Amino acid sequence: MTDMPTRQDFETIGAGFDPDPSRSQSLRKEAYVDPAWYRTDLDQIIARTWQWVCHVEKLREPGAYVTVEIAGRPVAVLRDREGTLRAFYNVCKHRAHELLRGEGQTTRIMCPYHAWVYGLDGRLVRAPHTETLVDFDPKQICLDGVQVEEFCGFVFVNLDPSAPPMRAQTGHLEAEVMHWAPDVAELTFGHRLTYDIRSNWKNVVDNFLECYHCPTAHKDFCTLVDMDTYKVTTHGIYSSHMAEAGKGTNSAYDVSNASVRTHAVWWLWPTTCLMRYPGRSSMIVLNIIPAGPDRTLETYDFYLETPEPDEAERESIRYLDEVLQREDIDIVESVQRGMSTPAFTQGRIVNDPDGSGKSEHAVHHFHGLVLDAYARAAG
Repeated sequence: MTDMPTRQDFETIGAGFDPDPSRSQSLRKEAYVDPAWYRTDLDQIIARTWQWVCHVEKLREPGAYVTVEIAGRPVAVLRDREGTLRAFYNVCKHRAHELLRGEGQTTRIMCPYHAWVYGLDGRLVRAPHTETLVDFDPKQICLDGVQVEEFCGFVFVNLDPSAPPMRAQTGHLEAEVMHWAPDVAELTFGHRLTYDIRSNWKNVVDNFLECYHCPTAHKDFCTLVDMDTYKVTTHGIYSSHMAEAGKGTNSAYDVSNASVRTHAVWWLWPTTCLMRYPGRSSMIVLNIIPAGPDRTLETYDFYLETPEPDEAERESIRYLDEVLQREDIDIVESVQRGMSTPAFTQGRIVNDPDGSGKSEHAVHHFHGLVLDAYARAAG
């Protein structure tokens, strides 16, 4: 392929995909291994979709801010003095220096390069030694805004200024999440796990979206939940993954005193996964961050009833970190290696029309969304 996909490339990448998952092949391997498709992913998917930033607790107070990078582009999200949530490109309008770093509290945005100062609404309020400039009006300068939205107790941004609001795209997702996790906005940060994975981000999503592999690869998980109750339902740009907690003892972690007995998981196109495991009230956010054609970063943020995990939660975090994630990382890295050989082009989607967890129909749904994005990019 050339540096960027050609029209022929866009036509070829969808070969074998069928709208009927029982007839369909998977996404072709080129989408996972070719650097040109990775750049297309960043520009046409990541930079045009709603991306998770943080729990709303980080931005409750005026002056609170966090910084993130979306598709390689720096963004700052903050709460202004009037309580309005705002997001901007984290780039000074003078010489493009980064404005804010990390997260914290501030009463203004001052560039550390030449001390240009912006209000929390993004407007330039002071530019030192510019009094003699011709045709220079600070009031006409403002940081470039980015779409931002609070949703289900979390903050999301979208770099595409023409993208519809998140709620307009997500159908019944908010109602579903709030039904199963009505206290999500009141939860507090408890722990973070981070991973650097040698695999394309789409392989990571594929693996998350099916439990066809669970009886083979995740034997402990199959005792944590009742696999006979595991159902996966696809919707416009998300899918729901539901199961009841296992009825007997399990080899993952103790849930005998669990107040939450439902394993409720949602995947939101393209890279956000919300998970409510059996135990105390909690929410785990998996953020999948593309970092290269064959590299993905992951963060797992645990939001709990208290800042400190209880004993069962410590066990669940240990299980997820040392067992479940290790199993999944080994899987996706092996798949990435296999896709980089001449022995694989694409594989058959395994579909259960009844929507069980042991089915790949949610993977097929994801591949359809990827190909839709590629088709839009092709014009």
